[in-house]
Amino acid sequence: MTRPIHHSSFIIHRLPLLGIALALIFATSPAAAQGYPTGPVRVIVPFPPGGGVDGMGRFLTQKLYDSLGKTFPIENRSGANGNIGTELAAKSPKDGYTLLFTGAGLVTNPSLYSKVPYDPVKDFDAVSLVSLAPNVLVVHPSLPAKSVKELIALAKARPRQVLFAGSGSGSTPHLAGELFNTLAKVEMVHVPYRGSGPAVMGLLSGEASLSFLPATNAVQLVKSGRLRALAVTSLSRLPAMPELPTVSESGLKGYESSQWYGVLAPAGTPADVLNLLNAHIAKIMQVADTKQRLSGEGIVAVGSTREQFAAHIKSEITKWAKVIKQSGARVD
Repeated sequence: MTRPIHHSSFIIHRLPLLGIALALIFATSPAAAQGYPTGPVRVIVPFPPGGGVDGMGRFLTQKLYDSLGKTFPIENRSGANGNIGTELAAKSPKDGYTLLFTGAGLVTNPSLYSKVPYDPVKDFDAVSLVSLAPNVLVVHPSLPAKSVKELIALAKARPRQVLFAGSGSGSTPHLAGELFNTLAKVEMVHVPYRGSGPAVMGLLSGEASLSFLPATNAVQLVKSGRLRALAVTSLSRLPAMPELPTVSESGLKGYESSQWYGVLAPAGTPADVLNLLNAHIAKIMQVADTKQRLSGEGIVAVGSTREQFAAHIKSEITKWAKVIKQSGARVD
């Protein structure tokens, strides 16, 4: 059975075989022989311009243009926490000329909403898990906790008094906090803000004591001393903050929470098209310049196989459904 991906080392261990796999795909793919793509490939991003999903999507589509010689124009179809654009992608033609670039909302929305207009497994074919964007557990300097163990002790001593900021109900920072509550057996209370910007401001002002901020936002705030970092939420340490331990190694074994970015296609898209796209994405994400640039932004380049991404999606659906049920988090 294919194991789900949790961090970049899963890919690193398989690099010696990747060159052979890529060569075979390029040599045998009918889509490659037919010159796919012959024209623009629409990429639906189910979120507004300027956010993390949109930014990573634009980075990848530019690289795909460089690699394949055809444009991959992004179409932002935001609304309902990603559900509107995702439904549009699911119902698009299965010809390889419409793709979905999305994030973790794909696997959490079915548990956060009473009903969603798509099935994240049945309605899509996995193309590639492109990258991971771990969060950083940061606290306001006034909070007397210098480690994860100290934070857990403090939260146990002050049940429902420790507030953590999130960028809305059901957001990655919110669910990261609820997973922490579940595993640590504490009761920190989520304070929902309308987006990551307001959440940061609420944290800096002291309205909330801590947050699970995207590494992209956290790095400079920590370096400037405005926030104190306790740990990173991935299973592996973050290259951008190598001195920072993971939550798991800090006493909460098995804890892992990361935003992720991936490419999918409507179910039934020709396998040769999916394989070709996967091979190009894998190659793009292993270029040293790509890894270095993303690493500086707190993002881990992946470029998985199709099977690994499909397994990751199924694993994440199960994991977060339990957390959401236990926390009572809802969006509608």
